[in-house]
Amino acid sequence: MAAKPVVRGVRVRRVYDPPEPGADGVRVLVDRLWPRGLAKAAAGVDEWPKAVTPSTELRKWFHDGGSAEEFRARYEAELAEPGAVVELERLRGLVAAGPVTLLTAVKDPASSHAAVLAELLSGG
Repeated sequence: MAAKPVVRGVRVRRVYDPPEPGADGVRVLVDRLWPRGLAKAAAGVDEWPKAVTPSTELRKWFHDGGSAEEFRARYEAELAEPGAVVELERLRGLVAAGPVTLLTAVKDPASSHAAVLAELLSGG
């Protein structure tokens, strides 16, 4: 099993990994689309704030060969939009209250949008 990055009370994990009730805290899906082949009951997702997920256009751009550095800049710009700002503040409140686990279907969560979001939520 891959290492689970933790950034000041925010963990990043694959949504396909089984929940860890003693450690996960609030489980937040941070992908725009529901993960393929995963039943909602098995996922154990508590929150799904689509306002903080990368846009469809950004995801497609990145998968068509966009650079990781430019992706991060564009994603941070999307997170500066009013709807995302409100949702980020709400999520920061959850982080302040206890552990939060950001869930994603990507194969390498440590180098994904979820890791960027974890840094932003923890004040990094």
